[in-house]
Amino acid sequence: MTEKTEKMVGKMGPDPDFPGKTSANTGAKKEKSGSVPVFSDPLQTLKQVFGFETFLPGQEKVISAVLDGRSALAIFPTGQGKSLCYQLPALHLPGLTLVVSPLMALMKDQVDFLVSKGVSAARLDSSLSLDEINAIYEQLHQNTLKLLYVAPERFANERFVGLVSRLQLSVMVIDEAHCISEWGHNFRPDYLKLAELTATFDVPAVLALTATATPKVAADIRQSFSIAEQDAVQTGFYRPNLRLLFAPAKDPDQALLQHIDANQPGPTIVYVTLQKTAQQVADLLAQAGHQARAYHAGLKNELRREVQDWFMASDTAIVVATIAFGMGIDKSNIRYVYHYNLPKSLENYAQEIGRAGRDGNPSTCLVLGSAADLLILENFVYGDTPENFGVRAFVDFIMERDEYFDCAVYELGNRFDMRPLVVKTLLTYLELEGVIKSTGPFYAAYKFKPLKPSAEMLARFDADRQAFLRSLFSCAVKKKVWFTIDLDEAVEKTGSPRKRIITALDYMEQSGDLVLEVTGARLGFRRVALDTFDPEIVKENKEKLKEKLVARFGHREQSDLSRLQLVLDLVNHEGCKTRFLLNYFGEDLESDCGHCSFCLNGKNEVVCRRASGPDMMDDALVVDLRQLCMDHPKALATSRQQARFLCGLSSPRLIRAKLLRHPLYGRTEKTGFAEIMAWAEKNI
Repeated sequence: MTEKTEKMVGKMGPDPDFPGKTSANTGAKKEKSGSVPVFSDPLQTLKQVFGFETFLPGQEKVISAVLDGRSALAIFPTGQGKSLCYQLPALHLPGLTLVVSPLMALMKDQVDFLVSKGVSAARLDSSLSLDEINAIYEQLHQNTLKLLYVAPERFANERFVGLVSRLQLSVMVIDEAHCISEWGHNFRPDYLKLAELTATFDVPAVLALTATATPKVAADIRQSFSIAEQDAVQTGFYRPNLRLLFAPAKDPDQALLQHIDANQPGPTIVYVTLQKTAQQVADLLAQAGHQARAYHAGLKNELRREVQDWFMASDTAIVVATIAFGMGIDKSNIRYVYHYNLPKSLENYAQEIGRAGRDGNPSTCLVLGSAADLLILENFVYGDTPENFGVRAFVDFIMERDEYFDCAVYELGNRFDMRPLVVKTLLTYLELEGVIKSTGPFYAAYKFKPLKPSAEMLARFDADRQAFLRSLFSCAVKKKVWFTIDLDEAVEKTGSPRKRIITALDYMEQSGDLVLEVTGARLGFRRVALDTFDPEIVKENKEKLKEKLVARFGHREQSDLSRLQLVLDLVNHEGCKTRFLLNYFGEDLESDCGHCSFCLNGKNEVVCRRASGPDMMDDALVVDLRQLCMDHPKALATSRQQARFLCGLSSPRLIRAKLLRHPLYGRTEKTGFAEIMAWAEKNI
């Protein structure tokens, strides 16, 4: 047994704060996961539990690393068996395998699959009832759960972080690991925090998974999770059964209908950029007699799930979707993937076409997007970039806080007119620069609804714990049905640390004494003291920091625009499209594929940028916008804010000012953002 594997055993004992609540490892003999037989040989487990005779390329190497207690990175194409790389080791390791994934669909499908095999697996997400959540917690405390799936956002819950810190973890799995790379196509600040948490939880091994990673992004992932280069396994992106076709269309509606009508029916995904386009195209196809439905983030969870289940059960269904659809969908016979609009990056394109033809049969991927899509995609990029002065003011605000302070993302977003992702990114940058250090997320207030009389709740505790609980409950303020507790007041009145109070409330909820809810999510930080007290040096260092962060956002903007340009370069490439795409991901096909649109036709339809005309920006607009700026000085103070408004890009202040339904909102959405901003700078 390796040193790291030994760390997986014997981590936790009885919870010191509350009786009856035992954390994950009590030193007792391990229980088998459900009815799954435990084998010493992974190949035997592969055959007997999962029903496969042999490993797919790359799987055995990754599994061996994980079983030896080493962190690993698996870069496998979509549908090539990444999940087995942790599902199988989970049955051989003593503790819990914690799977972090942003894909709710993947969580449910994989948990259902594992349970059908007799594996003790569960997911924690917003769709579960209180009874279901409590049942999972009980499994965790009894150490009978082998795999638990959670979203990265769950680590913003101090109750959950506290729970995980008391569990015995064998492996922490990071799905969609490319999200940790700042220069990747889908950077998520939550993922940077995961790297810190793996150290906090003392996880013996981390398994990072992704289907799309350039060499630079792969290096970022390895560095973040301390993965040795020899434990990074990439199997190649080439899928010979996929035909990559490009036919930019001036009338994508007509082109899409013609192609669908001319081909045999089969499960189909049509990708679009905007939610409203998804509904429009779905309606168009339905009216033409096709089984088509829209799917996007604006739909309610129940309806999204209904559409997903309908698609999974059908051999002729067409889903018209934004990028919200497809991740984690395990449907092997998708025959067609259309891009009605241009994808926003080659990573997105590779991920989306990767959902076709997982059964190995021929499948078609057709791009219909054209120059008309570029403006919208570029405007999204520009709209996400914060104001330079906003970044500077943000830094000043944070550095003027007390040594220990807390904040809410939505509060900072409203103060500086920044979207939540930008706020989270800035806070993460400041942590990476050593300016602040996270003290953990928490909730400002807890509220509970008793399910039993207080005398019955207290009866089973000893005198000391009864006194503590009486003191705690005396802090509660009763509303109509619920009691609220201010945690700061409770800490002061009971003389107990916050952690003990939360543990007590959690325990009583799990025991069926009360129903617990939390409100007011906040992030706690400690402002790190500077090494010098010289005010001039402090001022100089602060200015350098501001310049660095402003430049960082500018670099991200240019990086996102460059990724969009690469999509255009792929469409316009006069050569094998497949080789161009593979080269981007660091893979050389050595010869042309023979089945992309260029290889088949020997010619290329070119997409040219078309000039956007300022036909909507007339004198009347100047007068109207000036008046609107006077009426809403905070929401429309700068040329970037004005450009966002005219392009139809929302922001916190536009939302608060209720300007999203104003007649001028989105008035010039077909004009380039940079052009509108320059016009506003000159005229408003």
